[in-house]
Amino acid sequence: MRFMTDIKIAVVGCGYWGKNLVRNYAELGVLACVCDANMPAAEQASKCYNVPCCSFEEILASDVSGVVIAAPAVQHFALARAVLERGKHVFVEKPLSLKPEDARTLCQLAQHQRKVLMVGHLLQYHAAFLSLKGFVAEGSIGKLQYIYSHRLNLGKFRNEENILWSFAPHDISMILSLADEAPTRVSAIGGCYLTSQIYDITTTHLSFSNGIDAHVLVSWLHPYKEQKLIVIGSHGAMVFDDTEPWERKLQLYSHQIDLSGTVPVAAKADVQFMPVAPMEPLRNECQHFIECIRTGKMPRTDGEEGARVLAVLDRAQASLQGKF
Repeated sequence: MRFMTDIKIAVVGCGYWGKNLVRNYAELGVLACVCDANMPAAEQASKCYNVPCCSFEEILASDVSGVVIAAPAVQHFALARAVLERGKHVFVEKPLSLKPEDARTLCQLAQHQRKVLMVGHLLQYHAAFLSLKGFVAEGSIGKLQYIYSHRLNLGKFRNEENILWSFAPHDISMILSLADEAPTRVSAIGGCYLTSQIYDITTTHLSFSNGIDAHVLVSWLHPYKEQKLIVIGSHGAMVFDDTEPWERKLQLYSHQIDLSGTVPVAAKADVQFMPVAPMEPLRNECQHFIECIRTGKMPRTDGEEGARVLAVLDRAQASLQGKF
């Protein structure tokens, strides 16, 4: 699909993840230029997709409609603020910033400039999660009780951010979307094994006033890849397993528990694999950003949503460090 539009997108960051954003915007027909402090990476993207390689200052001075930021997290706030101040729409890869107060500043600036501020919480655009959310909203598994998410792998190790900030934003975003409120309590534990002060494994617990509890386990020291979101309801459970093929990614377990006797008895049901139409989540996300620019509608993962996720991350980090 190519958008027949005059919308032009610049991508800042052509590295590990940025190159995927560059590819998608190029395939959607809206990529105007690329930028990266690593000139070989920028030049490779420029040559591959036949677009100019520009400096960040040149992008700010250009006529591009929106700027996509896939730079290191420590740079997100300054880059996004500069883009908004120049009156352009901006998409920021997660996390929106490293400080809650900076996230609030960006939200206020976007509102003042009447520009789109969108955050790259990718799994909110995954067809399997969207289907799961729909089933939960319909009451297919009864009252939501517990959510747990595991995002585990061996690598990719980082020195500029710990595993909580690298892996957990996606899971926290999904959990907040399902719970539909901010947690009343956040606590976290973890361990630093490779580099001092850089957590390699963390477990974050969240409690909500509506009775839902959740935990997020993330690690880049796990022997194999696991990406599971498990949602427990009063009348069943659903599993979103992103390591499975499309026909098995979304699973429904209609287990029942008999409470009539002195001891609860489980009546297990066979797993049902729920159909999900295959679609690259990143393509959905990029299309959504373009559509929001075109129509002026609010992104599903707007700056306010990004700020709510950041607030949970900040509370979890404080808990890791024993600040409360």
